[in-house]
Amino acid sequence: MSGSLHLMHKQQEHHHKEQQQQQHYESSYYLSTRSSVSKKSYSSQKSSHGVKVTVQTKKGQKEVELSPLPKRAKRPYLAMDTDNEIIGYVVPVFRANHEAVRGLMEAQHEEVREEGVNYVAMRNLFIREAREAMEVKVEKKTRKRHVIESVERMALGRTLDEWTEFRKKMNPDCLTHRPEFVVKPRGQTVWEGKNVTLHCTVAGWPKPRIAWYKNNLLIDAKAHSEKYTVESNYNMHSLEIKNCDFFDTAQYHASVLNVKGEVSCAATVVVKRFQDGEIPGPFDPKPHGFSPEHGVTFETTILDKFEVAFGNEGETLSVGCTVIIYPTIKQYQPEVVWYRDSVALKPSKWVHTHWSGDRATLTLVHLNKEDEGMYTLRVNTKSGFDTYSAYVFVRDAEVEMEGVPVAPLDVHCHDANKDYVVVTWKQPAVEGSSSILGYYIDRCEVGTHHWAQCNDSPVKYARFPVTGLVEGRSYVFRVRALNRAGVSRPSRVSEPIVAMDPSDRARLRAGPSAPWTGMIKFTEEDPTVGVIPGEPSDVVVTEATKSYVVLGWKPPIQRGHEGVMYYIEKCIEGTDQWQRVNTGMPVKSPRYALFDLAEGKAYSFRVRCCNSAGVGEPSAPTEDITVGDKLELPSAPGSVVVTRNTDTSVVIFWEASKEVKHLVGYYIECCVVGTDVWEPCNNKPVKKTRFVCHGLSTGVNYIFRVKAINAAGYSQSSPESEAVVVKHAVAVPDNVTGVTLLEAAKDYMMLGWKEPAHNGGADVRGYFLDYRTVKGGVVGKWHEMNLQAVTSTSYKAENLKENVFYQFQVRAMNMAGVSKPSSPSVALECKEWTITVPGPPTGLHVLEVRDTSAVVLWEPPVFDGRSPVNGYYLDLKEASAGDEGWKAVHEKVNKLKYMKVTSLKAGASYVFRLRAQNLAGVGKPSAVLGPILAQTRPGTHEIVVDVDDDGVISMIFECSEMAEGSEFIWSKNYQAITDTSRLTIVNERGKSRAIFNDPSLEDLGTFSCVVTNTDGISSSYTLTEEGLKRLLDISHDHKFPVIPFKTDMAIDLLEKGCVRIWTQVEKFTSACQVEYVFNDAIITQGKKYTMNFDKSTGIIEMFMDSLEVTDEGTFTFNLVDGKAKGTISLVLIGEEFRELQKKSEFERAEWVRKQGPHFVEYLDFAVTPECDVLLKCKIGNVKPETEIFWYKDGNEIAEEDEEANKIGRQNGSLTFNIGKISKKDAGIYEVELRDERGKDKSMFNLTDAGYQAVMNELFRVIANSSTEIKVLSTEHGIVLHSFVTYYTEEQRVGWLHKDAKIATSERVKAGVTGEQLWLKINEPTEKDKGKYTMDIFDGKDGVKRVFDLSGKAWEEAFEEFQRLKAAAIAERNRARVIGGLPDVVAIQEGKSLNLTGNVWGDPVPEVSWVKNERELLPDDHYSLKFEHGKFASITIAAVTTADSGKYALLVKNKYGTEAGEFTVSVYIPEDEESKEEGKE
Repeated sequence: MSGSLHLMHKQQEHHHKEQQQQQHYESSYYLSTRSSVSKKSYSSQKSSHGVKVTVQTKKGQKEVELSPLPKRAKRPYLAMDTDNEIIGYVVPVFRANHEAVRGLMEAQHEEVREEGVNYVAMRNLFIREAREAMEVKVEKKTRKRHVIESVERMALGRTLDEWTEFRKKMNPDCLTHRPEFVVKPRGQTVWEGKNVTLHCTVAGWPKPRIAWYKNNLLIDAKAHSEKYTVESNYNMHSLEIKNCDFFDTAQYHASVLNVKGEVSCAATVVVKRFQDGEIPGPFDPKPHGFSPEHGVTFETTILDKFEVAFGNEGETLSVGCTVIIYPTIKQYQPEVVWYRDSVALKPSKWVHTHWSGDRATLTLVHLNKEDEGMYTLRVNTKSGFDTYSAYVFVRDAEVEMEGVPVAPLDVHCHDANKDYVVVTWKQPAVEGSSSILGYYIDRCEVGTHHWAQCNDSPVKYARFPVTGLVEGRSYVFRVRALNRAGVSRPSRVSEPIVAMDPSDRARLRAGPSAPWTGMIKFTEEDPTVGVIPGEPSDVVVTEATKSYVVLGWKPPIQRGHEGVMYYIEKCIEGTDQWQRVNTGMPVKSPRYALFDLAEGKAYSFRVRCCNSAGVGEPSAPTEDITVGDKLELPSAPGSVVVTRNTDTSVVIFWEASKEVKHLVGYYIECCVVGTDVWEPCNNKPVKKTRFVCHGLSTGVNYIFRVKAINAAGYSQSSPESEAVVVKHAVAVPDNVTGVTLLEAAKDYMMLGWKEPAHNGGADVRGYFLDYRTVKGGVVGKWHEMNLQAVTSTSYKAENLKENVFYQFQVRAMNMAGVSKPSSPSVALECKEWTITVPGPPTGLHVLEVRDTSAVVLWEPPVFDGRSPVNGYYLDLKEASAGDEGWKAVHEKVNKLKYMKVTSLKAGASYVFRLRAQNLAGVGKPSAVLGPILAQTRPGTHEIVVDVDDDGVISMIFECSEMAEGSEFIWSKNYQAITDTSRLTIVNERGKSRAIFNDPSLEDLGTFSCVVTNTDGISSSYTLTEEGLKRLLDISHDHKFPVIPFKTDMAIDLLEKGCVRIWTQVEKFTSACQVEYVFNDAIITQGKKYTMNFDKSTGIIEMFMDSLEVTDEGTFTFNLVDGKAKGTISLVLIGEEFRELQKKSEFERAEWVRKQGPHFVEYLDFAVTPECDVLLKCKIGNVKPETEIFWYKDGNEIAEEDEEANKIGRQNGSLTFNIGKISKKDAGIYEVELRDERGKDKSMFNLTDAGYQAVMNELFRVIANSSTEIKVLSTEHGIVLHSFVTYYTEEQRVGWLHKDAKIATSERVKAGVTGEQLWLKINEPTEKDKGKYTMDIFDGKDGVKRVFDLSGKAWEEAFEEFQRLKAAAIAERNRARVIGGLPDVVAIQEGKSLNLTGNVWGDPVPEVSWVKNERELLPDDHYSLKFEHGKFASITIAAVTTADSGKYALLVKNKYGTEAGEFTVSVYIPEDEESKEEGKE
């Protein structure tokens, strides 16, 4: 957008360019002044070039046009005064980002308005005089006059220059300027607890405002006055930070702004903590200090720490710790930060963090190898911070195809431009079954799901330039690896990247150094619009491989307002021919990747710029570049050293690669000794030369190697390390405990102690004793007792002084060093013992600790007393019980030096003590042993007795926790085995085998095995006489083995009558051989016999084409498998053989029959649900010309016969539908198939047994079609009925009442009506209640339908019966006229009428007569009679016409009323005659 006005005048086109510019400059003020004080008219005209504004003065002397807008410019905003005249441009004011900016804008609004008014008035001062000088007159001039005018014009130009300089000085636009730092703030380093102040001095007009930021966050000094103080005096500004602590280490920005612009400057403050000794690392715990803000010192404790974690790609993994902050302050929470490889993690779709107030949790969603690394939890409080770290390993997901590589990782985008980006990644740890051939790069536009492959051929380097992007669009990328087996899964997608100019991206990322003021600046229009751009500079080759070359350059200085694009040209070394590379479309970015260059050839390159005006001159060419890989593979790392760490980890050190550029990191691989399978230890490369490999198997021997990677690929693997067994690193033993006095004399004391609970991973080689004297409660200095280590747990301290008290302490020693001393013993007096009972036993220890048992062993006391020790008593108690909790384990004295304690509570802790006994009595108890936890260690193995294939009996004990120097020690009855002729011990890799040389009764006893240098791993096995006998039997079976058979020998009949004799072996080896024998004669494979032994299934089989008479006998299979043998036989003789021979011949005949048309299923019958009888069969191997004939009783059923309609054929099935069968359908039915290949016939005998079978099936269908029994009430009684689909008289139906057959009588009857089966109960009584069963014969037993006529069913049925009965009685006895009366009576006047009606009713009804609905009474004219209760008569004497009408005989009793109606018509004879005459 431009704010300038161009002066366009036809009479001044020949003026000097400089004078044109001067007039143009002055005219802009002239127009602005005139437009602000005078009334003008303007018109806006639209054209293809933009908006043209013309301004006409009053006098019409000058016409000045506004310059047209560029094509891509937007229409400017025009400012109007109250008279709608243009007074300038309006700059859109955008909303600021911060509240501070809004306040600043409002405060300076009035100043700017006032300065604008002064600015316009000042310009009017110059324009008023300049207007006269700008007028132009046209006239003829002489040469002399022209020269004079030129001189005057030059003088006028100098005058205008002076005016211009003065105007610039007086122009407020020059007096005001953007802020600038006169003195910038300086970074400072201070000690913790001190104050620091940042100073700066700022110039600018109008007076700028200042804001301070910490790590781009605005500092609110008023809200945090205890921490910050901000001062501003006379353009000098300061920020004071009080009582600095670690969290004040940051980058501080001072941002100043006014209406002309903004500027910022940064300074770094580093806060150091004073500490003697080694400087702590970034995550080392710091001493907690006092927090003056809260008045306490916070102490942080991290509990429930997460261990080293393992996850697979695609899974979700959560780790966390419990954090306790003391003291607890309301509304105060610590800051919890998670780090991966010392980089703080931010919440994203892949990383979720949660702080519940007492537990910090980190959740990694959809794990990828990028998530592998060292994770650190850092808890920041006002007093300091605490950290905890552990490694998280991410294993590769299962590959979709065997042998393909795993997915690459760490895909990132670099050097993004308008249409170009460089994608980098890291190679995976596993290449697959073959080396990686290259990589495919895919891109996807953000917002879509379409992935497009960027490269047609795989690239070897882990770096690729992607071109062809669309400016302004966002993309994500992923990478796939390729080897000979296929393509890997894609990597995790990169972060989105926008294809745009780097300078625009920098502005977007950085944002304003201070909040944006919302101002837009306008400059004078660039006169270079439409100018061909200059040549680019600094064209260099930034990357060069054998696959591509990347060029980079700087844009030209001269390029106008338009954006420029570029053409790239190449030239082969030794030629002068330049060839344009991108002929189709110029590129927008100052980067370009060239592909398809000839490897080994040298090229030079140059670049041309272009815009709408044309193509510029080429840049200077580059030096000749030979196409080829510039980055070489790293050299192999040096020697690898592995040291023990824990049970499942080792520490690996190696020498860094000496020749390597741009190292990405190292991959470590491990391999179990004896195999050739290398597994990755890390799936994300590490740059250090030390790595802790976790997740290894305890006790397994491993070797390691390392390889380096850079963008070019993998180095050769380093030399393999020495083999190392994974187990705990050796440490010094734990402290010795239980120092006690075993015996005392005048000048010596015998001391004893307990072995350390843990020997540190190596055998204890000995002990050192120290002593000191104790006098009057004052202890002396410690002195060494023995210079050479003692190997036992007792020592005789000699040369002591009698009656002097001593204290002793003991140290244990192993190969790692000497342990800390034990706790000092109690003060012991050197005084000769005079007691008679034995001293305390020594050397108590426990073996074979299980959930409910343990074995306690000991050594005899050093002091026996006056007589030898003859037994021991063992006591125990739970560790939490008091002294009263001691109880004896046994009642009788134990004369052995060991005892197995049983009936312990699983999970409980116990302590033990032992007392020795002699003839004088029981001595003092030994030192307490324990506490011992009654719990079986995970992974504990017991001794297993094995008998191998050679019959050798042995005992096997395995240990998965072998440490360095660990050994298996076998003993019998817990004593060392002295007779080595009985057992042979063989040890190999965590397993020990004790082999019985000659098992006998001498070997009976308890055998135990202890693994030294472990935490008491041991087991025992008691060999009894019964157990020995069983083992000897098994040994005999193994020495003389028999091959087991899985099945007995069997025989099968196959197609064509072929016979198969077979069996299956259960256990055999590949060397097993079979011998086939028939009647003691070996048979071999030939024409008659075929043999086969399938060793994959163990099936042995022999085939014979047919059975002949000579094949009767015994078939035997003899097997030999090494020293194992097996025999199995099949006897085939007598009736069994002849039966099998017949079957074989039949099968062969069947095969012959099936070569022509034949019946697959012979003729049979079926009864349909509609109870139609259907004869059916299935045929096979028929042709269109195959003829089919049906016969009944030997007579062919011809097509014209009626029964021919019953024949059907469909899909290889033939049917004959008899329909509802009757005895006339009985007969013999036949079907015959016939063609040139042969014939076949099937017959079905539908007589006698066949007919009965059909009827039985029909009975079954009918019986099963019967419905459930329903009840129906009638006036006569109750009817039970059921319906069937069809009924035939031959179907038997029986009825039962209470499971007793019902005899037919007048009252109870059974019958069939159509398809209804019924039982009628007339006049039912209470005796008729109960269960009724209908038994329908179904050809076998019968189908029963049951109805319980009792309860509600009886009540409802009986009630309905009574209702219907009452209704029937009423209907039967009601009064009614049953006849005798006509409908119409015609009678001549004067005659008498006599009518009699027959009446019925019980009781006898009442009778009355009515005429025209009026009752008639007997009189002389009407004679009414009712005789015998049945006959009612009416006599009308001498009828007249008045007697004509409607009459009715009404009868009525208690059951009802009925009327017998009739009509009487009386006529006069004369009238009749006259009617007849009239008709004639």
